[in-house]
Amino acid sequence: MTVSVCSAEDLPALVASAAALFAEDGGRHDPFMDTSWPDREGPGYYAGLIADPDCLCLLARDGGGHLVGKLSRPDPLRPGVVRAVLESIRVAPERRREGVGGALVDAFLAWARERGANEVSVTAFAGNEPALAFYDSHGFRPFLVTLTRA
Repeated sequence: MTVSVCSAEDLPALVASAAALFAEDGGRHDPFMDTSWPDREGPGYYAGLIADPDCLCLLARDGGGHLVGKLSRPDPLRPGVVRAVLESIRVAPERRREGVGGALVDAFLAWARERGANEVSVTAFAGNEPALAFYDSHGFRPFLVTLTRA
């Protein structure tokens, strides 16, 4: 398994992996999630991220999955923070528990450190216990909790 930075030629594979994440995760945990968004808007959105030096798009080759990360804009309320945001990650079901997710996160953390990030964040659905356990095993801890009422 090889993890590499996406190029423009990788756009279809990145969009396909993101679409699968929307269907698997968002479609299961959020009844309002527009699971068709990646097919409709994904090519333009992810092409922009691939071209943006403040974003990182990774693919785990051989259909293993993807990771998208970004440096966030400065926050005047927390001026000492340089935050990298892990926007999305997916590992194909048949490749889980093989170290693919860990390799993607390790590459993202190295990229974030190289850019001076002193805080890294990720958002996960509260009901996605496997994802929460995965993030916990990679050093992520709760910081803010968002409560919603529908």
